[in-house]
Parts: sequence; structure tokens; C-alpha cells
Amino acid sequence: MYNYLGDNMEYLQYIIIIVLLVVIAIAITKSKKKDFKIEINKLVEYLGGKENIISYAFQKSRFIVNLKNTDVVNKEGIQKMGAQGIVEVDNQLKIILGEDAKQLKKYIDDLM
Repeated sequence: MYNYLGDNMEYLQYIIIIVLLVVIAIAITKSKKKDFKIEINKLVEYLGGKENIISYAFQKSRFIVNLKNTDVVNKEGIQKMGAQGIVEVDNQLKIILGEDAKQLKKYIDDLM
């Protein structure tokens, strides 16, 4: 004998489980997203502020910045932000940011 109500309850349970899993996945994804505007403001601050930045460019995973004074740079702060490395040559820093470099470019262009 076919139990119409029982079969529908089973489908309803599966739907509820799927919806819960989707909600959890969305919550995890949003919690891992970086707020790049905040990150850029911090990065500019660690570089000594806008007035210390002469020019900047992005090359793949690197953020290359020419500075007036590299002595005021907080390299430790930049590293803690997630930089994979920092190379200093004269008044130029090459900050290796990985895939974040592309996303940060838009925000730094808006800020500067």
C-alpha cells in the first residue's frame, strides 16, 4: 500500500537538509571573504600613508610600490596581512600577495 503522507515527509526532510547545507555553505563562504577596502586602507597605512607612495603597479601576484621613504614601512604588519613575501630594492617594495593582488588593484586605484 502506498503511503502518500510518509513519502512526502521523507522528501520534505531531504529538502530541509539540503536548504540547511546551502545556508551553512553560504555562511562559511561569506566569513572567509576579505573586506578588501579595509585591507587596502591598512596596507596604505603600513606603507607610510598615501603621501609616502610615489607610484605603484601590479604584476600578476605582486604589488610593486615606489616609496619616498622605506624606513617608515611596517613590513611586519604587511606580512601579518597575508603577504607571502616582501622584496626591497632601494625605495621600491615588491609585495607578493598571491591571487589577492588582482582584487586589491581595484580598491587601491579608487583610494589613490
